[in-house]
Amino acid sequence: MKAAVITEHGGPGSIQYRTDYPDPRPGADEILLRVRACTLNYHDIFTRRGMPGITVPMPAIMGLDFAGEVVALGASVKDWKLGERVMIDPVDRVGPGGLVGEVRPGGLAEYCAVPAHHLVRMPERVSYEDAACLPVAYGTAIRMMYTIGDIQAKDRILVLGASGGVGTASVLLSKMKGAEVIACASSSAKLERLKKIGADHVIDYTKEDFVKWVYGKYTKPHRRKFEGGVDVVVNFTGGDTWVPSLKVVHRRGKVLTCGATAGFDPKEDLRYIWSFEIQVLGSNSFMREDLEALLGLIQEGKLKPIVDKELPLSEVNEAFRLIEEREVFGKVVLKP
Repeated sequence: MKAAVITEHGGPGSIQYRTDYPDPRPGADEILLRVRACTLNYHDIFTRRGMPGITVPMPAIMGLDFAGEVVALGASVKDWKLGERVMIDPVDRVGPGGLVGEVRPGGLAEYCAVPAHHLVRMPERVSYEDAACLPVAYGTAIRMMYTIGDIQAKDRILVLGASGGVGTASVLLSKMKGAEVIACASSSAKLERLKKIGADHVIDYTKEDFVKWVYGKYTKPHRRKFEGGVDVVVNFTGGDTWVPSLKVVHRRGKVLTCGATAGFDPKEDLRYIWSFEIQVLGSNSFMREDLEALLGLIQEGKLKPIVDKELPLSEVNEAFRLIEEREVFGKVVLKP
């Protein structure tokens, strides 16, 4: 079969595209899936590079987010049928099997054998491409924004890193609630696209200090009153943006985080947290009900995931480059 394989951790260009990789065979409790679409996340880059404390069996096939059709059933599988359209929930919620696309083979291949409990049925009007966008990026975003963050229609929400997978999902979900959205990105082209998907205001953070922008637009947060600044900051970058995020939230406002792509150990300033009673809320991954809610939103025509590019699996290294160099708006879809 066709597959994108790593035999050791490495940098850009280190993924091998194979057309002669052995076809997987499903175990007793597994199904064999014909992969129709797979999307990338920054987690895939971490897996390619290698992460402290996580042993990835080699050779490895990455790709956490993918969808396809059932083409073979293990002997013990009873609740699934050949030809069913399914999305994969990559998190093992039953046993110690580990993350699909990390310690188990993932979706960057023509076929993938996975335990049946990872399968999620796709509604009729959900495409393979849309479903493949969901788990890591949109699942993380809906849990962070709705389940944990409990955002409201009246909220002013500042989204950092708004042009990526989680960022665009956060913008779409915020607008679905009726919130006012300020989106930050690094180029005029990305900012224009953010406006088109609903952002009310945009900031090029390479040219403009978002703290000064917020102060100029809404005034500086008041220490005694619940005024000024924004209600919510979405910050999954960390690094140098962390303390500035604390400076723009009004009293009892929220800072939501689900990652730290620019650094997990930033400078901290606790004075802002206690002085303004800031709620710093962490959100980790997603639950099955988050994924089912997203599929329902697509089925109802309320949500359309943002896809930047569709590429053949043979261009896997180029797809990783686009993610790594932050040239992507939304998601990149790979098709075997």
